[in-house]
Amino acid sequence: MKLNIDINEKYEETHVTIHAKVWTKEVEDLVKKLNQQSLRRIVGVENEKSILLSPDEIDYVYARNRKVFASIHKHSIEVNMKLYELEQLLVNHEFSRFSKSAIGNLNKIARFELAFNGNLCVFFESGSKEYVSRKYVHEIKQKIILGADRHDN
Repeated sequence: MKLNIDINEKYEETHVTIHAKVWTKEVEDLVKKLNQQSLRRIVGVENEKSILLSPDEIDYVYARNRKVFASIHKHSIEVNMKLYELEQLLVNHEFSRFSKSAIGNLNKIARFELAFNGNLCVFFESGSKEYVSRKYVHEIKQKIILGADRHDN
């Protein structure tokens, strides 16, 4: 991919032009990222108190018993949103679908192991773990190999 940037005071607003031979997944992903606003915080609820959560501190988000939780350092905090809504909001923060009931932060993965049943067991830097169902294993491996940005603290 070739990238050209022209910064000049003569421009009133930012314009982005994409030149491509064909419409590809890469172009589609780029357009999605450009159209989405960056999410700063998610509101979680714990002991009847609202807690502001940064997407960068979340290991994974999962649904259980019709509720959605964010897992942070092996601690779960309820989030009053649907899983698919969070997936759309967190895509710019390198989150990806792990299974029907979980999405995970690719930047927080420390290692993974392939299970005998074809599932992938993902271990996060915090020590927590989550499973990736077979349906999403290839996609996760591709995203990890092609480079989810690392944010080392």
